[in-house]
Amino acid sequence: MGSSQIQNDSPALSPFRGMIRKLGMIFDAVIFRHTLFSLPFAATAILLESGGHPPLKKVILILIAAVAGRSAANALNRVIDADIDRKNPRTANRHIPQGLLSKKALLVFSLVMCAILVAAAALLNPLCVMLLPLAGILIGGYSFSKRFTWLCHYWLGVACACSVMGSFVALTGRFEVRYFFLAGAHALWVAGFDILYALPDIDFDRREGLCSIPAEFGAGFARLLAILSHLGTLLGLFLVPVFWRVSGFYFIGAGLAAVLLIAEHVIALGSSEKHIRIASYSINEILPLLILAGTAAGIYTL
Repeated sequence: MGSSQIQNDSPALSPFRGMIRKLGMIFDAVIFRHTLFSLPFAATAILLESGGHPPLKKVILILIAAVAGRSAANALNRVIDADIDRKNPRTANRHIPQGLLSKKALLVFSLVMCAILVAAAALLNPLCVMLLPLAGILIGGYSFSKRFTWLCHYWLGVACACSVMGSFVALTGRFEVRYFFLAGAHALWVAGFDILYALPDIDFDRREGLCSIPAEFGAGFARLLAILSHLGTLLGLFLVPVFWRVSGFYFIGAGLAAVLLIAEHVIALGSSEKHIRIASYSINEILPLLILAGTAAGIYTL
């Protein structure tokens, strides 16, 4: 009876299973787990500016906006870069080149995420809505930037830092000079590891006429710029106590982040795709969590 019932239910459930499977592939295509790159920094901004007591409604809306914006950007990037990904051996196994997902599916997903971002911004404050066009240019323009400027890594960093600046603006409805220190630290952090991530593609980028710092200036100078970018990140992080009240526990998180950044550059010296992937992705999934944990400890132990 039970097995017969399951068999009878299967045809009815199959469309939903197919939808869930496709949605799972979309989340995999946009590397949804890498939301960790932005969410902890956004949460850090929320804790700092609210003194550890943010309004729950705003927190939920800010996190929804951050997830939606990042997901929309990554889906759009996969669509715009599909032909490039197909040619590059390192990215040829992505979902669109393999025929697992269509450009239309990811474009529709991106538009849905954009709609969610707009709705969340509208529920926050007017300044968030006014800044949406600028966010759209930064997020949507990144995928094209590598076609005309080697500053594309910093463009990506600024686009990602929208989550940090957006968190501040969503809470207060205004800009403050101090907001730029944490947002700048985030932007330089992303730019630094994106430069490292581009190292294996030097020959491909040069052959295809794509712009990147490694392709333009060589691996040695690219590594130097990545180091300088991350030094800027650490400067921004260690300046946080100048603008917000935190206890010494904050410096534990910032110090551990510094150790991880050093390890990142040491590992990246291995130059293999595996080394670069660990340096650019694995380590940087942990670093923002340390900053968030240090910030929370620094606020709640005052």
